[in-house]
Amino acid sequence: MDILRRNTDYALRAMVNLAGEYGNGAVSTRKISDKEDVPYQLACKLMQKLNRTKLVESCMGPKGGFVLNREPSKISLLEVVEAIQGPISLNRCLLSLDACAREKDCPIRAKLIELQKCISSYLGGISLDELLSSRDGQSK
Repeated sequence: MDILRRNTDYALRAMVNLAGEYGNGAVSTRKISDKEDVPYQLACKLMQKLNRTKLVESCMGPKGGFVLNREPSKISLLEVVEAIQGPISLNRCLLSLDACAREKDCPIRAKLIELQKCISSYLGGISLDELLSSRDGQSK
């Protein structure tokens, strides 16, 4: 089971790319696709999804492309993951209170909730800026 799907990995690569270009103008989907080894058609779909969730902004014109909607330090890994694949859920029973008839008597559910909170907290604490620094060999 993959917690982070392939498309999410591609979207994260694209967002780190945009973080590296932050303040330098729009970056075309073709350039992102080529530099980050993301199939072009898929990159187009992912960028549109990120645009709909307001993590990036689309810029039209000959020098168009995409820019981050906020500073890289203000966008978390969790936000990108949830924009592409929705909320992280270790088990469908955690999606809602009435997803499982055994919810009240289940000894596993409470521990899964703890683990899910840890994962969400950890991903929420990592910014694009931090990922960019790691990629560039710097530490933050």
